[in-house]
Amino acid sequence: MPILRNIGFLAMCKDEGGQGEIHPIKNAAIAWQDDTISWVGTESDLPSEYKDEEAFDAKEKMVIPGLIDCHTHLAFGGWRPDEFAMRVQGKSYLEIAKAGGGILSTVKETRKDSEDELYEKAAGFLKEIARLGVTTVECKSGYGLTVKDELKSLRVYQRLAEDQLIQIVGTFLGAHTIPPEYKDNRQAYIDLVIEEMIPEVAEQELAEFCDIFAEESAFTIEESRRILTNAKAAGLTPKLHADQLTSCGGAELAAEMEAASADHLEKISDAGIEAMAKAGVVGVTLPLASLYTQEEPLNCRKLVDGGVEVAVATDFNPGSAPSFDLPLAMMLACNQGRMSPAEVLKGATIYAAKAIKKDIQVGSIEKGKLADFAIIDVPNPDFWMYHYKGAQCLRSFKKGRKLI
Repeated sequence: MPILRNIGFLAMCKDEGGQGEIHPIKNAAIAWQDDTISWVGTESDLPSEYKDEEAFDAKEKMVIPGLIDCHTHLAFGGWRPDEFAMRVQGKSYLEIAKAGGGILSTVKETRKDSEDELYEKAAGFLKEIARLGVTTVECKSGYGLTVKDELKSLRVYQRLAEDQLIQIVGTFLGAHTIPPEYKDNRQAYIDLVIEEMIPEVAEQELAEFCDIFAEESAFTIEESRRILTNAKAAGLTPKLHADQLTSCGGAELAAEMEAASADHLEKISDAGIEAMAKAGVVGVTLPLASLYTQEEPLNCRKLVDGGVEVAVATDFNPGSAPSFDLPLAMMLACNQGRMSPAEVLKGATIYAAKAIKKDIQVGSIEKGKLADFAIIDVPNPDFWMYHYKGAQCLRSFKKGRKLI
């Protein structure tokens, strides 16, 4: 029964309390049996039966729950550095998309790649992601946009979940955009998503969630409602890319559909905040996307003060957020989103777990939960975000096993 001793600052990050309540314990210790936490508290209170067990030394550093990136697009072909250059010279996301860039350029490259090629690329990302203290990653499809290619991406995630210690959660995002072969018949593509893609994904159990890009340039609220209603009937939990570029009612639809989360939300309305808070929908801020697309960041303070639980994620993808650095996203959520370091830590742990319906297992350091935690080379969350030097993760554990 291993013990992690000599923890200078332990952030339990339990669900109870508000966004900024991380339930700290100084001079703490954690004990676990197999993959499950069996005891946590002040080291001086460590029960005698644990005192002679195998011990790891945290060296008075901070220990946090394993970080959770609850919004990524991990499997994709190619890259889009040319778009970065265009954006910093003033081109907007929509202008780039209309010029042939954006999502469709990645769709073209992803269709070219084999399942094995996508797997190897994504597995490489995961090795680097794990070094950041991340122990759970949500992964979306959405760059195939055919039945064959959407299933190909989701099979990559299924294989990664079987092969990797880091936890993978799959999300179907066939409704990411209208593919070029359906540009003159969008209704036929929506029918394909509903009548073929969703049933195949559900039958093969390739995803737990169904996401959709609800936006004027992607899928309307009415189209989104129809797709998500059918996904929900098939057993997939709804998620939404909502109100990123325009205030189009995505947050309100997320509340109506009882979605696990609504993500982006830069243009969310006051009515959307109220609806999400009432329905218990987690709001996911993606500050790296705002940074890279030159858009005004989400004011997370409005959501937190409005009663919405706010998670923090990267939106890692090759176009609008080509970074998987979750601690960097957390720092930006402080500086641009007006959240405190404690609030962003809770947003990248227990609230991120709630955004993927895994909060019973992960997201906090509590007896009975999976032994997922990371040792960070800082004294506390305030110093981590203030004197930012990257992840500073010294060691992490997933299910009680050393991840790095």
